[in-house]
Amino acid sequence: MTGTAPGFAVREARDEADRRACFAVRRAVFVTEQGVPEELEYDAHDATAVHVLAVHAADGTPLGTGRLLYGPGAAGRTGGAAGVGALGRLAVDRAARGLGVGVALVRAIEEAARARGLTAVDLHAQTHALGFYERLGYAAYGGEFPDAGIPHQAMRREL
Repeated sequence: MTGTAPGFAVREARDEADRRACFAVRRAVFVTEQGVPEELEYDAHDATAVHVLAVHAADGTPLGTGRLLYGPGAAGRTGGAAGVGALGRLAVDRAARGLGVGVALVRAIEEAARARGLTAVDLHAQTHALGFYERLGYAAYGGEFPDAGIPHQAMRREL
């Protein structure tokens, strides 16, 4: 899967260098900016997730990332619902915000989910980002809950 937009390209992480780039963006956004403890940011699901990476078109600088969990790895995020994947760890570098990188990453993760036969995508949105996900077709369900000390809301989009 590959997508492009003015100034950047989005693709599934292809190798260990791409995965390191994904983790570097997550560290900058979640650990450094938001204060999420590093031991909570990285988990066993990283080994089996589909990682998506946005890079600057001219020089390959990592701009954003996200991941898709599906199968047994997604059960905790989707309530075990068959055919439902879990979008998570969506992060866009501060300098790249407002350029459409986040939207392109979400759409790339949805494309990856469709390619794997999934029919819906769940996510746990930080509550300040609810409007972003609602504009992309996600609907909130259940109550608000804390994750790493940050208020979150479960959301789903049928594909």
